[in-house]
Amino acid sequence: MVPTMTHREDGADLAEKVSFLADPAAYSHATSQVEARETHMSWIFLTDDRVYKLKKPVRHAFLDFGTVAKRGFFCAEELRLNRRLAAGTYRRVVPLCRDGSGGLTLGGDGRTVDWVVEMNRLPQADMLDERIRTGRVTVPEIERIGGLLADFYAGLESETTDGDGYLRHLVTEQRITRAVLLRPEFGLADIAGDELAKVDGLLRRAGPWIAARLADGAILECHGDLRPEHVCLVQPPQIIDCLEFNRSMRIMDPYDEINYLGMECDMLGASWIRPLLSRALEERLPTRPVAPLLALYGGFRALLRARLCVAHLLETPIRHAEKWRPLAIRYIRQAQKECSILDSEQLGH
Repeated sequence: MVPTMTHREDGADLAEKVSFLADPAAYSHATSQVEARETHMSWIFLTDDRVYKLKKPVRHAFLDFGTVAKRGFFCAEELRLNRRLAAGTYRRVVPLCRDGSGGLTLGGDGRTVDWVVEMNRLPQADMLDERIRTGRVTVPEIERIGGLLADFYAGLESETTDGDGYLRHLVTEQRITRAVLLRPEFGLADIAGDELAKVDGLLRRAGPWIAARLADGAILECHGDLRPEHVCLVQPPQIIDCLEFNRSMRIMDPYDEINYLGMECDMLGASWIRPLLSRALEERLPTRPVAPLLALYGGFRALLRARLCVAHLLETPIRHAEKWRPLAIRYIRQAQKECSILDSEQLGH
């Protein structure tokens, strides 16, 4: 397994680290094999019963993993934040070291050249997206997840200081979404133009709605990336992969986050899940956003997901090139559904 980029820093480059962590001999506990998977920002190593995550030394406008110290900080943040909803999964942060003989070791003595998050491996068959695909998810299980999330949100302090940044974040991200989806090489302008305009219109009206949410104490530091593939229906349920690298992207309305999870379940063919999640939230946080704001949340998230799909086509090399444009079109169609609860007068047309 060879990584797509190398970056020499503190005496070890990314290719060397990936090669080391892909070897079963790297681990103190016995494992019959290691499966290495590359994501946009990390390398993931799956042993028989654990998972190890190595952050790539990348910098983007929304994150900075460019130094060992910064990657160490965000590994610690990943552990701290994810233990809120997945304490049984996230074990520890482990140093990747250069020992006296010049080799790499996971833990132990030596000079730290990187950091790795160690997790217990969850059963893939019990992830919510897989359960939906195979028709093995039940109403009580979704009610349990809804209750868990509602209790989580109810226990958070409201964000009175950073909450104003929520609308700025939505506006900024929508501007980027528009620019990406309208790039000529993607051929999506005719498909996405109307939905982009609807969300833009809702954003122009959203100031008083979000101000009311702030006044209600309803803007919180949430999970930040709540999708079905991050929910595991074991006992107790584990909700993983909190967005750790940018706090401002976690500051949001819990109704936005729950609606997003429900929308992704809709996309998988389980439209019955969203009402159950919403009902669980309403039992603990009864002040719902107004209907146009909920429409904005749904349309914004669907278009953002479409943008993230086609952004994969800008990577080098492109992984699964045939997948991304059709999936982006599905998300654009979903944005149309999210906004369709409002008539043309409400949308300002």
